[in-house]
Amino acid sequence: MASVDPKAVLEGRIPGRPPIGLILGLIISSLCALLVLGLTAVFGGPGFELGLLLAILPVPLLVSLILWLDRLEPEPPRDLALAFLWGAGVAVLGALVLNTLGMIYVTVPIFGETKGHFVSAALGAPVIEESLKGAVLFGLLWFRRDEIDGFVDGIVYAALVAIGFAMMENLTYYMRAYEEGGAAQLQGVFILRGIFSPLGHPLFTSMTGLGVAYAATHRGGGRIIAPVAGLLAAMTLHGLWNASTVLGLSGLAIVYLLGFCILVALAVVVLVERRRTVQLINRYLPAYYDTGLVTSQDVWMLARIPARRAARQWARSVGGRPATRAMADYQLAATELVLLHRRAERGTIDPAKYEQRHEALISLMALARQAFLRTPVRPAVPPWAGHEPSGFHPPRI
Repeated sequence: MASVDPKAVLEGRIPGRPPIGLILGLIISSLCALLVLGLTAVFGGPGFELGLLLAILPVPLLVSLILWLDRLEPEPPRDLALAFLWGAGVAVLGALVLNTLGMIYVTVPIFGETKGHFVSAALGAPVIEESLKGAVLFGLLWFRRDEIDGFVDGIVYAALVAIGFAMMENLTYYMRAYEEGGAAQLQGVFILRGIFSPLGHPLFTSMTGLGVAYAATHRGGGRIIAPVAGLLAAMTLHGLWNASTVLGLSGLAIVYLLGFCILVALAVVVLVERRRTVQLINRYLPAYYDTGLVTSQDVWMLARIPARRAARQWARSVGGRPATRAMADYQLAATELVLLHRRAERGTIDPAKYEQRHEALISLMALARQAFLRTPVRPAVPPWAGHEPSGFHPPRI
């Protein structure tokens, strides 16, 4: 597969050209995260090491859960890393500065000490934090729109941003609890934030992710309204959560019930979209039977996650890691191909860009298939190539 750069094809970029903007984003986000950790360690008081350990503890489980949702069409690892580091770095540092300035110069002078802190927590913090977390999602929509193929992608990116943010925020809460009440109070705060509400921030920011995903995959005026509506919904949920702390157990019960309902709704969205992607695989790929790119058995395999995993295991048994990598590239390229057809059908991709990406994906599929089967395939040209009517209307299969 020396003639094709699989990673570049799957990430939708020009081979040989590194994603400079993405790399700069990773560097800046990492530096901001290190700066926050350094400031917290120096000025945050005792309990830094213990608080950091407790803050990190649920992260691997949460990240694994999010990536598990993304198995059918995994996002590029660097994009996922940027989302997490942006939340843990840029968003946290910005929120630390803006929330502090807001309390010092706005809410406390206007409302007084006690009420000012409540207004800041219930109104100021949600607006600032969700805007900063959502900024990277809007950036992905602007610069990496083609990587957002549906609502699941929006949820995945939003959740990773929020997990990174929550990790750093929890560190400060744990340190404050340890300083004020020792191990006993720290234990209570960890149970509340680390065990009973680790999905709080991901649920809030997922609203922004849904809005951004809609804008990336649809045409019309909703492309502008949806991201804004999603961001406002995230702010509202975040504000309700923060305000519930002064309402006692009844307030907490209400927001927990609301969070559970949202979690169920998001699970339904994931299931429905996964079923729709399977339908697209069964709809579009059979047209490539005559090219040698896919067989009916391949379509059956690609539409089932356990079968995909079994295929990679088979490839590893017959060809080692290179064959495994080729099989994974083949599976992802095939999925990207059907999603590309879906974009074309909706009119959300430029015809010239469609042709370029279509050619790259089928070339990658052909070479990957050769690599794990070690047999040549016929020219990877779909039967309708060269017969699209003017106006770019891909065939409905």
